[in-house]
Amino acid sequence: MLQTPVDTPISRRGTAPTWLVVAAACAGQFLVVLDVSVVNVALPSMRADLGLSATGLQWVVNAYSIAFAGFMLLGGRAGDLFGRKRMFLVGLGLFTLASLAGGLAQEGWQLLAARAVQGLGAAVLAPSTLTILTAAVPEGPARVRAIATWSAVGAGGGAAGGLVGGVLTDGLSWRWVLLVNVPVGVLVLAAALRWISESRAGGDRRLDVPGAVLVTAGIATLAYGIVQTEVEGWTAAATLVPLAAGLALIGVFLGVEARAKAPLMPLGLFRVRSVSAANATMFVCGMGMFAMWFFMTLYAQNVLGYTPLEAGLALIPSSVSVVVGSKAAPRLMRVVEARTVTVLGVLVAATGYAWQWRVLDADGAYVTSIMLPGILMMLGAGLAATPLASLATSGAAPGDAGLVAGLINTSRTMGGSLGLAVLSTVAAARTGDRPGSAALAEGYAEAFLWGAGFLVAAVAVVLLWMPRAARD
Repeated sequence: MLQTPVDTPISRRGTAPTWLVVAAACAGQFLVVLDVSVVNVALPSMRADLGLSATGLQWVVNAYSIAFAGFMLLGGRAGDLFGRKRMFLVGLGLFTLASLAGGLAQEGWQLLAARAVQGLGAAVLAPSTLTILTAAVPEGPARVRAIATWSAVGAGGGAAGGLVGGVLTDGLSWRWVLLVNVPVGVLVLAAALRWISESRAGGDRRLDVPGAVLVTAGIATLAYGIVQTEVEGWTAAATLVPLAAGLALIGVFLGVEARAKAPLMPLGLFRVRSVSAANATMFVCGMGMFAMWFFMTLYAQNVLGYTPLEAGLALIPSSVSVVVGSKAAPRLMRVVEARTVTVLGVLVAATGYAWQWRVLDADGAYVTSIMLPGILMMLGAGLAATPLASLATSGAAPGDAGLVAGLINTSRTMGGSLGLAVLSTVAAARTGDRPGSAALAEGYAEAFLWGAGFLVAAVAVVLLWMPRAARD
C-alpha cells in the first residue's frame, strides 16, 4: 500500500451523531447525481421557452456531464489537501448558486453556462461526500453499511431523475427542475456547517497545478469527443480530433505525474490492485448500466406513448430495487467476499438486460417489458455498487481518500458517457431510416443486448483482476 500522510482532524466543533454526518453527505451525493438525469424530460419545454437549437438542447445535458467528469480528480485532491468539509461547502454553494441562475435563465447561453458551473460545483462536491462518510465511520461492517447507503442514495438520485423531472415540469415548469436544488442545497449547507467536522491529509498542501490543468483538459476534451459521437458519428473529424487530443493530454499528464514531487495523482496508487480493478470494473459497468434510464424513458414515451410523468412513475419499481440491492449488499458481504457480491450483482443486471432485449417491442406490456426486467437490472446495479466502492476506498491510504473517491466518480461518469454514445449509435444504426414505433423498439432492444455484453465483460474484469479479500 502507498505510504502517504494520514488524515489530520482540523476541528471537532459541533461533532454530531454519525448518522447525521452520513445523511448530510448522502444528501449532497443525491443532488449531484439527480441533476445528471432530471433535465431529460424537461428538454422540450426548455427548447420552446428559450428557443434552443437541437445542438443547444443536447448541450444542456453535456455541459453538466463534461464539467462534472473533467474536474472530478481536481475536486477530490483539493479535498485531501485543503479540507473535505471546506470543499463540500464550496462545491455545494457553487452548485446551488448555479442552479438558481439556470432556473432564472432568460437566454439559451445563460442556461448552458449555468449547467457548466453546476457540473464544476458537482465535481468539487461529489468526492467529498464519500470521504466525509469514510472519515466519520471506522473501517469495518459499519462503514460498509454507510457506503451502501451512499451508493443507494446516489443510484436513487439517478433513478428519480425522470420522475422528479416529470412531476416538476408537468406540475410547475421546467425551471423548477433546477430551482428545486436551491432550498435543498441551503438546508444541506446549514447541516454541513453545523455537524460535519473538518479533516484533510497531513503534509505538503501544494496543489499540482500543471497536473490539474492537464488532467482536467484531457478528461474534458475526451468527454467532448465522446458526446460528439451522438451527432457526428465515430469516424468524423469532429469526433476523432477531440478524442485523440484528450488521450494525448492524459498521456502528457501521466508523464508529468511520474516526475512531480507532489503529484495530483500518485501513480503508485494504481499498483493497489483493489483500487485499479474496482475503477476498471466501475468504468465497464457504467458503460452498460448508465444508459438503462435513458433508453427505458425513450421506449416508454416514443414507443408506448407514455407522458413524461407516466414514464417516471413506470420506473418507480426499478428505483426501489436499486435501493434494495444497495442495502442488501452489506449483509451478503458478511457471508461472502466483496468480489463475489460484485460478480453476483453484475450477473443479475446482465440477466435483466438480456430479458429486456428479448421482450422489448412495439406492443410491450408494462409488467413484462418495463417493470420486471427493470427491477432485475437495477437490483443488480445496487448489489454491485456497494462492494465496488468499498473495495476501492479500503485499498487506498487515508491521505488519498479524496482522490480515490474522485476516481470512482470519474470512472462511473466517463464509462457512462462512453457507453451512452456507443449504445445510442447502435440503436440508431438498427433503427435506420425506417419510420414507426416498431423500428424504434428494435433499435432500443439492440442497445440492451450490447449493454448485456458490456456487463459480461465487467464480470471478466472482476474475475481476472480483482484480488480476493477477507469477508466484510
